[in-house]
Amino acid sequence: MPTTLIRGGTVVSATGRVAADVLVDGETVAAVLAPGSTLLGHDLAASVDRVLDATGRYVVPGGVDAHTHMELPFGGTAASDTFETGTRAAAWGGTTTIIDFAVQRAGERVQDGLAAWHAKAAGRCAVDYAFHQIIGGVDDDSLKAMATLVDEGITSYKLFMAYPGVFYADDAQILRAMQQAAELGLLTMMHAENGPAIDVLAAQLVEQGRTGPYFHGVARAWQLEEEATHRAIMLADVTRAPLYVVHVSAKQAVQQLAWARDAGRNVFGETCPQYLYLSLEEQLGAPGFEGAKWVCSTPLRARAEGHQEHMWRALRTNDVQMVSTDHCPFCFKGQKELGVDDFRAIPNGIGSVEHRMDLMYQGVVTGEITLERWVEITSTTPARMFGLYGRKGVVAPGADADLVVYDPAGHTSIGVGATHHMNMDHSAWEGVEVDGHVDLVMSRGEVLVDADGYHGRPGHGRYLRRDLSQYLV
Repeated sequence: MPTTLIRGGTVVSATGRVAADVLVDGETVAAVLAPGSTLLGHDLAASVDRVLDATGRYVVPGGVDAHTHMELPFGGTAASDTFETGTRAAAWGGTTTIIDFAVQRAGERVQDGLAAWHAKAAGRCAVDYAFHQIIGGVDDDSLKAMATLVDEGITSYKLFMAYPGVFYADDAQILRAMQQAAELGLLTMMHAENGPAIDVLAAQLVEQGRTGPYFHGVARAWQLEEEATHRAIMLADVTRAPLYVVHVSAKQAVQQLAWARDAGRNVFGETCPQYLYLSLEEQLGAPGFEGAKWVCSTPLRARAEGHQEHMWRALRTNDVQMVSTDHCPFCFKGQKELGVDDFRAIPNGIGSVEHRMDLMYQGVVTGEITLERWVEITSTTPARMFGLYGRKGVVAPGADADLVVYDPAGHTSIGVGATHHMNMDHSAWEGVEVDGHVDLVMSRGEVLVDADGYHGRPGHGRYLRRDLSQYLV
């Protein structure tokens, strides 16, 4: 592979920014140099195979999206992005690593679920990828199988307090899994909603004729997220297992995380762009069945109650540590329409893997977060949390040359068509304007996206065997 010099830019890390040139040798970063550095008295640019001009732009580590669901079977259908289409879209948006979820259901072997996900992804990904493991059936066999995950490069697993009959784990099962995780050093990821109570409320709403998408958010009340978050924290405390709560949407759930962290508990949380920008009133409450485009779980929350404002604050104070997407896209036609007469049948999920970096940069523009915090929550912390830091999440010698050149003077209009590459017939972000633009994306030294378009290919992405979390030690 060629040597590359990215010169004239400002390298941004989680801890600061500096004018610097970046030298790439093959797949890795060879050096971060003072601007205009020479080699044996000669212009360094004359000694490399190619020079990329980043003048006036930021050079940042490629994004790490730690929560995606490519090809996930759900609600009688499956997520519309394959590993090929989803990772291509990720590359367009400056995300160079995804961590997806291999699935085991009750009655299935964990090893078989993992093998199925390897088969889906192998040879198809445009960017590097890793896996978490969903344990959808906690029993003696799956608990034993958890001991094999670290050897497979999987150091985190996910449980669900929601979706009875699908993925749901009761408190006894959660306790047993956390005990095993604590012994093994695995990170427990938790979907924290009180599923049985949600099912009762949802059934009552449908019986009353309240079947539209808006009532998806009503049934999944914030109290049921707060309660489950607190319960997960206490079970983790009993077992001394580290806990990571996924897709936090309610400010009251954030308050539970903040309380636990202030008490010294080993608890972390993520949120997603939809919980920072979108709302129950404006999106789920759209006329007719349009709100189905924004049905996801946890649900969008009421803007009038201040959830979005509180979530931005939590990112500033580190009560929430990172932003992932929970990318689980479904087309409106033929998929979301499965629930046209009953919101319970609407497949849950929003597509955002292409837009996370841009959407979070807009938070820099509006003053919600700093430039350094943007890099931290979209790349550095996910890499640290999930055992990838050093290879990913940083622009430093020896790191993979996963680099994004981002133009703060550029502009991105999000919508269906030329600016939308996910395998969906709509966009949850259509019409959003971002004051910034991804100009160049490099993955392990290969340019995937530049001004001439997309140059990536299926099979470039490699499976990443993850270490035990560097964030927890």
